[in-house]
Amino acid sequence: MNKTNKAILTDLAIADLKLKYPNVPDHCVPAPKYSDKTANGLTKCIIDLINFSGGHAERISNQGQYRDNTKIDIDVIGRARTIGSKGWTKGHGQNGTADISAMYRGKSFRIEVKIGRDKMSEAQIKYKKQVENAGAYYIIAKNYDDFILDFKSILLKK
Repeated sequence: MNKTNKAILTDLAIADLKLKYPNVPDHCVPAPKYSDKTANGLTKCIIDLINFSGGHAERISNQGQYRDNTKIDIDVIGRARTIGSKGWTKGHGQNGTADISAMYRGKSFRIEVKIGRDKMSEAQIKYKKQVENAGAYYIIAKNYDDFILDFKSILLKK
């Protein structure tokens, strides 16, 4: 993440904090820390940029829930044993869904965050085709600076 892009994002975040808390003196407003080294950090950078710039962005999760249906049963002679099962329920979203869903200036975006050698799965490739066929934009974000370039190039299209 270059210094210019980081400074712009930090300035947007501070301006948003000043709007939320107008009675806090300027020197007391904490500057948020941003990094695109991890998937969570990059996701936060992207969501904050879009939301602070007048758009709408949110994180999407398609993970099921962990259910522990076990219980301890004690038999007549006092032996305890565990009965039941544990496991994950199926998620309710579509397989391959992107990490971020966003709207900006009337344009719909799906953004997939990939850090390091992380690659898209077959389900994600299929989802990308569905999104693009529906007329929305799909961005694969590997770092913040490249995301900014991709995002700006889409916004400049007519």
